[in-house]
Amino acid sequence: MKILIVEDEVKTGDYLKQGLTEAGFTVDLARDGVDGLHLALTEHHDMAILDVMLPGIDGWGVLAGIRR
Repeated sequence: MKILIVEDEVKTGDYLKQGLTEAGFTVDLARDGVDGLHLALTEHHDMAILDVMLPGIDGWGVLAGIRR
């Protein structure tokens, strides 16, 4: 299973990525909404974990972009 994490707080993003990777998942990590939306639209992910308050595009905007 491939998971996309979009999180601007470095420690939180790194912690989530490390834990999910150790659990056997493939993880992509983006640090802002623009990069997160780009990854979501250009790569296949089975799940996305989105922070709501992100620089560039907020988490709700990323979700709306994915749904379009």
